Amino acid sequence: MGIVTGDISITLDGFGAATDQTREHPFGSLDENQLHRWMFEHGDDNAAEVAAIVDAGAFVMGRNMFGPGRGEWDLDWRGWWGEDPPYHAPVFVLTHHERPSVEMAGGTTFHFVTDGLDAALARARGEAGERNVAVAGGASTINACLAAGQLDELRLHLVPYVAGLAGGPAAGPRMFDGTGPLGLVPVASRHTPHVTHLTYRRA
Repeated sequence: MGIVTGDISITLDGFGAATDQTREHPFGSLDENQLHRWMFEHGDDNAAEVAAIVDAGAFVMGRNMFGPGRGEWDLDWRGWWGEDPPYHAPVFVLTHHERPSVEMAGGTTFHFVTDGLDAALARARGEAGERNVAVAGGASTINACLAAGQLDELRLHLVPYVAGLAGGPAAGPRMFDGTGPLGLVPVASRHTPHVTHLTYRRA
């Protein structure tokens, strides 16, 4: 049986995105280049970590990982990744608004789950079989999994950049907001000039 993992790139002050998302700026006013340079400009130096992010049998993500809207769906919106998203497996998107599943190229199908995190994880486990389930983000979804004791392995990709969003109008949730006390065991770490990879398991 696989485990439930979570990957997220975060700034030194704990942010994975700002709340002022638009279609053109999926991370809002947080500098996406600073946040993901390690992955896109220096992918060869971080090949194992990049591969591990999408090495799962199914995925769970928050609504704003899929799109910037908060209300009813714009059915023309099919995600930020083009017609062949990198997941190549079922993806269960947490939302309060129903939407038909969206089938993409490469084996990715987005399913929209309106009955909560537990239901999304159960459906993802059913699809993943013996493989892992990956929680793709954002921070609020990973925090909810941590708070519920549902995340077995947390992989933080910590970039040497301070976003400075705290207290501002675009400040979103930071990693570990609202999780309560946690026991985490460090199991791996590795750094390059552009990122520090930290892996923790539940105590």
